[in-house]
Amino acid sequence: MGLLARMGFAWVRWRARHGLREDAAAFQSEAKQEALRVGVRGETYAYWYLRRHGYVFIARNYEPARGKGELDLVGFDGDTLAFVEVRTRALMKGRPALPELSITPEKHHVLVRTAHAFLRERHAKKCPVRFDVVAIDHAPGMPPAVRLHKDALSPRA
Repeated sequence: MGLLARMGFAWVRWRARHGLREDAAAFQSEAKQEALRVGVRGETYAYWYLRRHGYVFIARNYEPARGKGELDLVGFDGDTLAFVEVRTRALMKGRPALPELSITPEKHHVLVRTAHAFLRERHAKKCPVRFDVVAIDHAPGMPPAVRLHKDALSPRA
């Protein structure tokens, strides 16, 4: 067993000779990388769009310590704590892509669970809470079209 362990470690050490992380480009297709870049740009655009509309943000890209899920933006709109989901899509033949329709019931459930984790971890006091969606349509060479849907995903009692 000692020889196998030594050979295995030698291989791992050789593979890690330039560091432990591989370049992400080696594992992701160019289309996936472009989609990630567009998503990050869309979130940044939405952040500044909402700031201009009076939102005060307390978290970006929040991930709970345990469990899965991510909240794109968390901030106050007046006295209401808003959990904002940003969806960015390319225009399809000049027609709106309607990215807000891409939120499935499963994604909605994950957002609600992640919001509960955020409130627990931050020991948030009682305040009104809602889920907003920012939908961004974009096309090369044109400014993005933004639609803000306030209280779009809030669970109903």
